Amino acid sequence: MGSSLSAEQVSVSFEGLKALSNVSLDVPREKVTGLIGPNGAGKTTLVNVLTGFQAPSTGRILLDGREIGGTPPHGIRRRGIARTFQSGRLFADLSVVDNLEVTGVGLGLSRRDAAAKAEAMLGWIGIGDLAERMAGGLPYTDERRVAIGRALMLEPSYVLLDEPAAGMSAEEAKDLSSLIRRIITEMKCGVLLIEHNIGLVLNICDHIHVLDSGEVIEAGAPSAIKASEKVRHAYMGTQAEAAGTVL
Repeated sequence: MGSSLSAEQVSVSFEGLKALSNVSLDVPREKVTGLIGPNGAGKTTLVNVLTGFQAPSTGRILLDGREIGGTPPHGIRRRGIARTFQSGRLFADLSVVDNLEVTGVGLGLSRRDAAAKAEAMLGWIGIGDLAERMAGGLPYTDERRVAIGRALMLEPSYVLLDEPAAGMSAEEAKDLSSLIRRIITEMKCGVLLIEHNIGLVLNICDHIHVLDSGEVIEAGAPSAIKASEKVRHAYMGTQAEAAGTVL
């Protein structure tokens, strides 16, 4: 079996309401897998299940073929599965470099090694000039890039990016696309991209899953997703047109 992070027939219910219903998804190494769908489709719930923040009601989560259900979030992270959050969740009263250093220490590095790794990661992303800035005062798009840098500390095997392009201009989204390609080619990481920027998803993803009302309604290559009437009806016909994406 190849290296992958997988959800198998995952369902999640909150007080009788199904947030996810028999969802299966595979995130292979060295590929970008897209996850799209309207607001409330269950995308973040699925990310929470994959990273140990939410237990599935039924189904399994597998890491390279081994079940990891019941592992707490910090244990998931130590196994090489990292994530960002829609809200950023940086430590606002710490500097940018300290935000990354804290993660390194949490993963078992000494303060000295964590500081060196943090500086190197900021340089790799291209935001070394932000190192001493206070995280709480960053512009929204810089906050996003710092959050990605923090997730990439110690080069995880899989990284789940929850709406990283939110609020970005077209040029900034293009830079983000380049960064994601480098994560794939240089870190050999597997990326799950959860995103409302349809153009970005269609441009960079190898395989895309579309969620609607907690169910996968379509999965395939970008060309298949773009041609799907089900997808157009459920999601793209309204939101993509509003975003200026013509399908």
